[in-house]
Amino acid sequence: MGTGLAIVLVFVGCCSNVVSLELLVREFPGCGNIVTFSQFIFITLEGFIFETNFGRKKPAIPIRNYVIMVTMFFTVSVINNYALNFNIPMPLHMIFRSGSLIANMIMGIIILKKRYSASKYLSIALVSAGIFICTIMSAKQVNMASEGSEEQGFYAFMHWLLGIAMLTFALLMSARMGIFQEKLYKQYGKHSKEALFYNHCLPLPGFLLLSTNIYNHCVHFSQSTPVVVPVVGLTVPIMWVYLLVNVITQYVCIRGVFILTTECASLTVTLVVTLRKFLSLIFSIIYFQNPFTTWHWVGTAVVFLGTLLYTEVWSSVQAALRGPDVKEKKAE
Repeated sequence: MGTGLAIVLVFVGCCSNVVSLELLVREFPGCGNIVTFSQFIFITLEGFIFETNFGRKKPAIPIRNYVIMVTMFFTVSVINNYALNFNIPMPLHMIFRSGSLIANMIMGIIILKKRYSASKYLSIALVSAGIFICTIMSAKQVNMASEGSEEQGFYAFMHWLLGIAMLTFALLMSARMGIFQEKLYKQYGKHSKEALFYNHCLPLPGFLLLSTNIYNHCVHFSQSTPVVVPVVGLTVPIMWVYLLVNVITQYVCIRGVFILTTECASLTVTLVVTLRKFLSLIFSIIYFQNPFTTWHWVGTAVVFLGTLLYTEVWSSVQAALRGPDVKEKKAE
């Protein structure tokens, strides 16, 4: 499968997934658990059939390592979903998670004892500044939107602050998981499809702890407005339709990223994912009319400028442009 098709899968799958998720969250802000559970079930079934050959294929990486990875993966997924219940608007949620570069650098310095170039530190400073601007502006919106007594306003702000803390923890945990996964791949070889399956299969028992919440949202979804599904002609509650679209697009998104990582350099993958996030953000703001001030735009621009600086896109372009000249000089 070519690089062009992989990029199309990433943009179409991931952007559509963000739209379907916001349609679900706008109706039921606490539905993150049923969404995640549905995604895990779908990817597990697909992997059980096509990756493990109905359980007959043994894993290349020991299960104990997957258990550690899955614990971190499950924690990150659940915390990111719960953060939406704490006055965190979807645009801020998306921007905040774009700070993965910061988290990766911090974890790299602490755990791997890495040192980076000045341009890398500058890019991280830009991303941090962009997220800080958007966070502060959203905090002001929370304060202005709080009606009632001063005590209620303080409670709303603390509620929002807890959501920010949850997103920060999930960001750092996700970076730690990436480093752990990188070490596994170096030791046992790259088995991304296998890791994808076990990352979604092993956490399934953990959803028993969330069964009441999942069941309640199943009831709510079933009571939503019925719509007629084209071609099939069946009448289905609209929230189940949104959920099905979300699950399918999530799978397309993950598969697209996987194909991209196998066919492109990490620079290309990072750039594509960054542009995809930016496109999703713009669409979310325009289509759903989310409150977004001038300072939000400034913060967003700074975040993505820092991300592009981190990927050294301009240096790569310059190197590509200088390529022919360099070869000619060597030939002389």
